[in-house]
Amino acid sequence: MANVLVKDLYTTNEGQKQHQIQISGWIRTIRSSKKIAFLEVNDGSYIRNIQVIAKASQLENFTEITKLSIASAVTISGELVPTPEAPQPFELQAQTITTAGVAANDYPLQKKQHSWEYLRTIAHLRPRTNTFYAVFKIRSQAAFAIHEYLQHHDFVYVNTPIITSSDTEGAGEMFRVTTLDPNDPPKTADKKLDFNQDFFGQETNLTVSGQLPVEAFAMAFRNVYTFGPTFRAEDSHTKRHAAEFWMIEPEMSFVNLVDILDVSESLLKYVIEYLLQHASADLQFLNDNVDDQLLARLQATLQNSFARITYTEAIERLQAAPVDFKFPVAWGIDLKAEHEQYLAEEIFKRPVFVTDYPRGIKAFYMRDNDDQRTVAAADLLVPRIGELIGGSEREERTDVLAAKMKEFGLPQSEYEWYLDLRRYGAAKHGGFGIGFERLLMYVTGMDNIRDVIPFPRIQGNIQF
Repeated sequence: MANVLVKDLYTTNEGQKQHQIQISGWIRTIRSSKKIAFLEVNDGSYIRNIQVIAKASQLENFTEITKLSIASAVTISGELVPTPEAPQPFELQAQTITTAGVAANDYPLQKKQHSWEYLRTIAHLRPRTNTFYAVFKIRSQAAFAIHEYLQHHDFVYVNTPIITSSDTEGAGEMFRVTTLDPNDPPKTADKKLDFNQDFFGQETNLTVSGQLPVEAFAMAFRNVYTFGPTFRAEDSHTKRHAAEFWMIEPEMSFVNLVDILDVSESLLKYVIEYLLQHASADLQFLNDNVDDQLLARLQATLQNSFARITYTEAIERLQAAPVDFKFPVAWGIDLKAEHEQYLAEEIFKRPVFVTDYPRGIKAFYMRDNDDQRTVAAADLLVPRIGELIGGSEREERTDVLAAKMKEFGLPQSEYEWYLDLRRYGAAKHGGFGIGFERLLMYVTGMDNIRDVIPFPRIQGNIQF
C-alpha cells in the first residue's frame, strides 16, 4: 500500500471518508495505558498532526510501540475514520505499526515551551517544532512565489558570481577569499600582502550584491533578476542583520524610478497573496502563537497602496514628530531603524517608499538628480522591520559615472567593464533589491533574522 500524505487528508476530501490508508512519519506525542495508546504523528507534509489510535487487541507489538520515544519514525497502516464531533476531523485506527527509526530518550525537544535562544543552539532540530516548521515552509513557498512572479513577467533568471573582486556598495565590509598561507603570506616590497600570488592573482571577496553583474544582462535581456546568497562583514549585532543572507535583485532596462517602485510593490503584494492562498495553515499558526496581528497586517498590505514621500519630506515629518529620537534628525543623515519604523508605523501606518535620498549617503551607481544633491533612489519602509527594499535608477551617463567612481575612491581599472555597459548602448535602467530574510520576518511575524534562516551566520557564531 502506498503512503498517503497527511496534508492531503486535511486539504482534500480524502480525510472525509472512511478507508484504508498507510502513513509514515515521526511521533510527536504518545499517551498510553494497558489497552490503548494515542499517538500524534507528523509526516512532514503539513503543520498539523494525525491522531493514531493503537489498541493492544489489534497490535502484536503494542508494548514495544508504547515504549517508543518522541521523534521515533514509524509506518502505520489502518483505517481512517472521520470524527466530525471531535476536535480533530479524523483519526487513524492502527492495524500495523512498524518502527523505521528509534529516537534516543534524551531527545531535546520534549513537549514544553522552549525559548528562541535555546532553539538556535539546536538549529539542526528546530525545524521539527511547529513554529519553525511553519517559518521554513513559508520560506520555501515565498521563494517559489518570487520566481513565479518574475518569470511570469518575462524576467530572465541570472546566476551572478559569489566570488568577486568588486565592492558593489563601496562600504568595504566584505569577507576576503584567499588561498595564501596565513602563517607565512607572501609580501610585496612595501610589506603589503602580495595578492599577485593568490589563487585569482588579485584581492578577492565574497559578494555583497549581484547587482553590478546582473546589470550586464539587463542590457541584453531587458528584464532580469538574480536571487542568491550575499555576505556582509558588518560589526552589527542587531535583530535585522546577518553575515550571510539572500537577496532578490531585479534589474530592468527602459524604466524610471516610478516604474521601479510599481514593480517592487506589485512583487511584494504577489508574494503575500500567494502565501495567504498556499500557506494559510502555517500563517494561521504563526498568527495564533507568534504575532496576533500578522494576518491583519498582511491583509492590510494587500488592500492598501503604499505611501510615497521624498526624503526631504520625511525629514520634515520626523522633525515635527513629538518624539525624542535616540538619533537626532537632520537633512543628510542616513535614516536609522527608529526613524524608518516611526514613518511606517506611526505616520503612515503602512508601507511607505522614501525617495530622492542625499547623494552622499547612497551608492556610487545611483543616478544623480538634476538638483545635484539627491539621487533617484528609494527605500521601502514597512512596519516592524524598517527598510525592506532598496532601489534606484542607475547612472547611465558614462562621464557622470566615471566622475562618481573617482569621488567615491573606487579604482576605475577594476570597473572598466561596468563603464563599458554605458559606452556600448546604455539605456536608462534601474532595479531594486529585497533582503529575503527581512521579507520573511515581515510575512511570518518573527522578530529576529536568526529565526528565519535555517542555519544563521552571525558575528562570532559559525555553528553547524
